Amino acid sequence: MVIEQLFQEDINRKINGVVKVDQDATDVLVQELDEYVITRDLKKHFITFFNNYGESFREGTADIGVWISGFFGSGKSHFLKMLSYLLANQEVQGIRTVERFRKKFEDDPATFMLIDSVTKGHTDTILFNIDIEGSINKDKTAVLRVFAKMFYNYLGFYGENLKVAKLEQFIEKRGKTAEFRRVFEEKNGGPWLESRDAFAFFEDDVVETLKEVLGMSEEAARNWFNGTETVETSIAQLVSEMKEYVDNKPDDFRLLFMVDEVGQYVGGDTDLLINLQSLVEKIGSECGGKIWVVCTGQEAIDEIIKARENEFSRIQARFKTRLSLTSSSADEVIQKRILKKKPEVEPALEQVYNQNDSVLRNLFSFTDAMLDIKGYTGPQDFTRNFPFVPYQFIIMQKVFAEIRKHGNSGKHLSGGERSMLSGFQEAAQKIQDKDEYALVPFYLFYDTVHTFLDSSIRRVIERCQKAADNGDGIEQQDVDVLKLLYLIRYVDDIPANLDNIVILMANDIRLDKITMRETVRGSLDRLLSQNYIGRTGDTYNFLTDEEQDIQRDIYKNTQVDTSAIVERIGQMIFADIYTTKKYRHGKYDFPFDQMVDTTSIGAVTGGMRLRIMTVATDTVEKSELRLMTESKNQAIVVLSETPYYESLEKAMKVRKYVKQRNVAQLPKSVQDIIRNHQDEATKYESSAGEDLKKAIIGAEFYVDGEHIEIKGGDAKGKLDQALEYLVTHVYSELGLITKNADTDADVLAVLNGEHLNGVMSGMEENHDAAVKMEEYLEMQDAKKLPTSMADVQSRYQAIPYGWKEIDIAATAAMLIYDQKVTIKYGGETIQPGNPKLPDMLRKKSEIGKTSISKRQVITATKMRAVKDLLREYFDVMDVPDDEDGLVKYIIEKFEEQKKHYEELNKRYDGHKYPDHHLVTNALSLMESVLSQRKDNTALIDRLLKEQDNLLDNKDDMQSVEGFFKNQVQVFDAAVRMEVDLRNDLSYLQKKEEANQALNQIRKITVVDAGQSSVYRRIPELNGLMDTVREGHGRLLEAKRAEILEIIRQCLSEIHTLVSDVHEARAISERADNFFDQQKARVAELESLQLLDGLVPQMWGYKDDTVDKIDNIVHPKTPVAPTIKPKDNGTVTSPAPKKVIKNIYRQAAFPSKTLESQEDIDAYVERMRAYLTAMMKDCDGIKLS
Repeated sequence: MVIEQLFQEDINRKINGVVKVDQDATDVLVQELDEYVITRDLKKHFITFFNNYGESFREGTADIGVWISGFFGSGKSHFLKMLSYLLANQEVQGIRTVERFRKKFEDDPATFMLIDSVTKGHTDTILFNIDIEGSINKDKTAVLRVFAKMFYNYLGFYGENLKVAKLEQFIEKRGKTAEFRRVFEEKNGGPWLESRDAFAFFEDDVVETLKEVLGMSEEAARNWFNGTETVETSIAQLVSEMKEYVDNKPDDFRLLFMVDEVGQYVGGDTDLLINLQSLVEKIGSECGGKIWVVCTGQEAIDEIIKARENEFSRIQARFKTRLSLTSSSADEVIQKRILKKKPEVEPALEQVYNQNDSVLRNLFSFTDAMLDIKGYTGPQDFTRNFPFVPYQFIIMQKVFAEIRKHGNSGKHLSGGERSMLSGFQEAAQKIQDKDEYALVPFYLFYDTVHTFLDSSIRRVIERCQKAADNGDGIEQQDVDVLKLLYLIRYVDDIPANLDNIVILMANDIRLDKITMRETVRGSLDRLLSQNYIGRTGDTYNFLTDEEQDIQRDIYKNTQVDTSAIVERIGQMIFADIYTTKKYRHGKYDFPFDQMVDTTSIGAVTGGMRLRIMTVATDTVEKSELRLMTESKNQAIVVLSETPYYESLEKAMKVRKYVKQRNVAQLPKSVQDIIRNHQDEATKYESSAGEDLKKAIIGAEFYVDGEHIEIKGGDAKGKLDQALEYLVTHVYSELGLITKNADTDADVLAVLNGEHLNGVMSGMEENHDAAVKMEEYLEMQDAKKLPTSMADVQSRYQAIPYGWKEIDIAATAAMLIYDQKVTIKYGGETIQPGNPKLPDMLRKKSEIGKTSISKRQVITATKMRAVKDLLREYFDVMDVPDDEDGLVKYIIEKFEEQKKHYEELNKRYDGHKYPDHHLVTNALSLMESVLSQRKDNTALIDRLLKEQDNLLDNKDDMQSVEGFFKNQVQVFDAAVRMEVDLRNDLSYLQKKEEANQALNQIRKITVVDAGQSSVYRRIPELNGLMDTVREGHGRLLEAKRAEILEIIRQCLSEIHTLVSDVHEARAISERADNFFDQQKARVAELESLQLLDGLVPQMWGYKDDTVDKIDNIVHPKTPVAPTIKPKDNGTVTSPAPKKVIKNIYRQAAFPSKTLESQEDIDAYVERMRAYLTAMMKDCDGIKLS
């Protein structure tokens, strides 16, 4: 069978591939009407539209907007045109449109009745493409002006020029249209309708006509004609004219604006959207549903306003009827209009499918494609689509949509001569001479889009075609592959990898895919070599001239060092694929150095090494013998060959190229290309990561001198196995650690000997490890080499041991417990009980300051001598026998003794106690011994050296110890008494015995206090203090009696004066209170001097009180001074006020004991001399 003979309709008949709303040729209209296919989806849209539209005949509505959306080629323009003809029910070749649709709805009579009913009335449609009719210069009112133009055209006016249209409208309203046209034709010679588009050239004819028809003056007519002002209209004015027009029509009259490509015309222009919104809203609110606006757009109305939904929410409300044409509509139309087969050939085609069912399923198995991209589902599907494949309908829709965005030359595709309908027809025509096994390869669709592609794209393919024609390294199939790559360039549903390209190039059911694969691979290689296409991973892409230039600059002219690529590979492996920094084996974490080829990644520890060898390493270095030799203490991974290196090199070239260019200053087109390359670089890096994983999985492994085979697992698992093998072979002494420590508590337990609980010596855990460490320390000692815990930790963490630092600390603790090693920190020997010892054995900040050495054994003689000394000095019997215990005992006891002597020494502060020098000597001895605590041997030696001094000091200190234990309290009491009685010495002189006793106390506690002989006299102090206390007590009693008598005399005088004077009672009461307080003080005070000090206060208070009472009893009346005039009339001043001096009675009459007449005479004479002297410089004295 020949393909051309399979179709019911002639495949070569002329089909109007792109429906144009302004195309009204009869033959075109007949074909468009008769061949219009009403698919299932379209039927739903017809029902939706006519239901909403029909409702307006029953009730007015403001929702008069209809939005028809669909991708390019979905048939929205055809649908709009059919709606227009249906609504107007136009007659074409004598048949009404509604009648032509009766057959199309014969399976749905209810819908046809609905359509038929709403088209009974008179309906006019204004059908136009806004892209064609609209102004090139779009301003804010562009939509309004297009609607005004088409409305005026519909009314018969010249809508292209509003000035002319308004003139015609004015003439029409005056009823003079026919007359105007007749007069103009008489004067001009040509009809007005044919001349009005050039009216500016017929000024005189127009002016004369206006004068004659409208009666205008010549000046007025010429002013109108030459007027430069632009005639404008507003939305309100235009809608008002529309309303006026439809209101003069019958109630069932409807006017519809059917506007194609509104979505493309408006786009995202805010001003145009607002203009459209306002216009449709005004029509809806003013015209009551008698005028409708039907628009088409490639995007739904929601998508157009998506970014500014709040601002344009009203436009959504106006376009309530929204019809979205889907891809299935286009499929069904093509199948029915072009691919419908003759009934008699269908069985034969089904048989072809059945015979090749498995072949076809295999042929159309895409790689990584979307699920709906597939081949045939069965024999009926094959018959319905042959010679096309179902996936081609989906892909072609996407091709048209993407070319509209990216690759067209500036023309709107809908304005061109190509559509999906014509695309499929032309593709079928190209293979119409082939048999029923032929298929349409996808590249044949290129010719459908070729004419409206940008020249930069066409030029590439044309240059490639020319190279093929001339045999310049390109074959014809290469051109076909290039066309195919362009078609799917922007289609993400099918990755352009080799397998998918082979399927897309399939031109026959009997295709040998293997042969075709090699053929296509050859085409791709040639296209790559000549820079027609690029490659990202395993996908290929078409390049424009500009893209080719940039690709050449990136991949051929930009160089990246091998070392940089190798380093990046290392980063990807050790930062992304294998992030382990230490390999975990049991409870152990083993650090390992990371290397790629000869480049180290990260810090180098010098331990195990994991080395990756890439394709950049010379083949000579990958010989098996060499690798086995070099793999000692390391795992070498020789990566298998995958394209990781090439992918990464390309990515790094892109990054370097971008870094070297000031991309922001380049043209936008170039920026876009570079940005695409950056996206590709990201993909390259991603694919490199995946390829590296595959390369590791397929790698060869050489570990510790052996070529090993690692089975199964992913990339990480393989590297884990290699390191596991390496650990078990490199760390051969790891098994010496039979029990792991977890915390410092485990180390302390070993230091306390808990590891030996219930275990025989030599059978404890980690015994062999401790022996190993002891041997090392003995070797270090033999070489006289100092060893720190940092050295020990470093040695036993390294090969061949690999022990954990805490296990090393625990092993060292075993040697410490067995007293086989000495630990020093900062030069000081550390005892096993030191709580900080675990830190010193393992903490990084401490191990460098901690030394460990084989212990120097102290001789038995010295040990015995020291123990005897300790027993004698401390008066004890139990002394530790082992060195560590003995040293610990010495330090503890001497620390304790030192503390005791420091406390005694503090007691001398502020005191003059005896034998202070003995205490300071004892302290010096303690410090001398303890100064050697850092070294056990030195400590023992110092103790023996100070033996005699220690024992002598012990004897000397017995008196001091006895003093502070038994005598210090009496001594302190005597010192306090001597101090307290210093102010009363003059009084005590009268008591001879007490005075002498106080002098003896002073001699003992002050004069002889620092001498050792004082200890004998301290017992005398109690008797001496009693004597002083008795004599001083008698003096106190006499003094208190004397003062109490003074108090009695004072109170007696006050009380006598007060007598019955009521006003003075308050003063008397205050005096009583005062003297009661004085009595209390007299009883309290123990000082004779202080008691004497109370007397003047009492006399003074008594005198003041007496004066106050006297003033109350005998108030003084002030007398004004008498001033007598002299004989000459002058007045003499009053006598000056007398000066009275206040004298304290105690000064005039000091306390004294008078025992004879002579004492009395002497006392009175002294008193007279004193008072006489006081009177010399005053007018009088007052005793107080």
